[in-house]
Amino acid sequence: MLALPIYLSFAGALLLLLLPSGNARLARTVALLTAAAGLAVTLGVAFTWQPIGRVITLVKTPWIPSLGIEYHLGFDGISLTLVVLTGLAAVAGILFSWNIEHRAREFFALFLTLIGGVYGVFLSFDLFLLFVFYEIAIIPKYFLVAIWGSTRKEYGAMKLVLYSFVGSALVLIGLIAAWAVAGGQTFNLLELAKTAAFPRDFQMWAFPLVFIGFGVLAGLWPFHTWAPTGHVAAPTAASMLLAGVVMKLGAYGCLRVAMTLFPEGCVAWRQFFAILGVIGIVYGALVALVQKDFKFVIGYSSVSHMGFVILGLMTLNIVGLQGAVLQMFSHGIIAGLLFAVVGRMVYDRTHTREFAELEAMGLSKALPFAAVTFVLAGMASMGLPGFSGFVAELQVLMGAWKAFPTLAVISGVGVIIGVAYTMRAVQKGFFSDTPAAAAGHGHDHPLPAITVPERLAAVLLIGVSLLIGLFPSLLLNWIRPAFESPLFDRLLRGGLL
Repeated sequence: MLALPIYLSFAGALLLLLLPSGNARLARTVALLTAAAGLAVTLGVAFTWQPIGRVITLVKTPWIPSLGIEYHLGFDGISLTLVVLTGLAAVAGILFSWNIEHRAREFFALFLTLIGGVYGVFLSFDLFLLFVFYEIAIIPKYFLVAIWGSTRKEYGAMKLVLYSFVGSALVLIGLIAAWAVAGGQTFNLLELAKTAAFPRDFQMWAFPLVFIGFGVLAGLWPFHTWAPTGHVAAPTAASMLLAGVVMKLGAYGCLRVAMTLFPEGCVAWRQFFAILGVIGIVYGALVALVQKDFKFVIGYSSVSHMGFVILGLMTLNIVGLQGAVLQMFSHGIIAGLLFAVVGRMVYDRTHTREFAELEAMGLSKALPFAAVTFVLAGMASMGLPGFSGFVAELQVLMGAWKAFPTLAVISGVGVIIGVAYTMRAVQKGFFSDTPAAAAGHGHDHPLPAITVPERLAAVLLIGVSLLIGLFPSLLLNWIRPAFESPLFDRLLRGGLL
């Protein structure tokens, strides 16, 4: 049942390509119905599933038997959490793209293809199949940014894809090496994690290779530079997906593949990558603090928040790992909403993202719904109690305190800087008292009102962040048993969790 969103997404993309061109309304409707059906399926499974400490197999059939490759789909609490995130991001992204008129059919077909690839990654338990879905998710990104983007869109699209493919190449080398060292019989992740005892010397280079390969897409410092550029160049829906789910593909790969296949390598390299995560937290926050472009603030904030995911993974304790997965979900919701406000509600109406110009427009009065939405999203991003970001970052910091007390303190400084850049963005973007005449950038006509689809999507994302912030056990009850899966047996036997 949970595999259905993959097929629905690809079928919806194909149906869109068969529609007559020029009918943007029909294309939007088909895309929304497809995404909503996928979300409904995931929620139906989520509400009826009883969390257990093992992977549930959905489909398992030979694909390329001579190489031990299977079409193997399954899920556990970690997968389910991220599949639900993907469904939410898909529906919200389409609602925030309700204004798309230029080649709408192709836009939404690429959008659904990307979503189908993301669903596939989160549900794949054959390494080769996971890699195929991973590549499927990368290709549509280029066209979404290069055709419908803005602000050096060709450069942003090319940089995004080149970084992604370089990371993919590293991952592929590591996966083929693991398959060969394990005997060349299977790509089954569950079997390799349980039975393949990779030599320590092999793990010492295979782990960083695969971790960095996936980490590139997760915004791991110093391989993060594609992220702000790509976010800024992308159209609103693509920005939401890049920050909301695509960056999570990288973090998920780090956890699901690199850490479970190469536990000894993970232990040896954990402090190094924890330091990189903390550098990302502080660096991203500091750079966001001085940006003059509204969207660049959100782009660098994503680098900072993904640093918490990397740090949480490297704690190698239950609290930190739970926090890392919860941060993936929380950041996906909050960053998606922030990009939607800046890209769709503000930029598409004012045609500028420069604070110097926005300060003169009095957007808190001209676009009050956008102002309130950004304030709430900013509060969630800062980690205010009651929102999902608070629970996620708190668990990461608690886990980091057990593993790396000094790094935990430095990360706390990053949180404080995060408050500063968020408040600065709120003030400059919406509540500045700079007179329009003095700035010379005022607007002399009313801005278009926030539309119903935009309001619905904003309420959906804010509501989810509040729901998880107030009732984090809704996700934690899924996530914790997942770490009792055989996938983590060798880590557990090592006393690392």
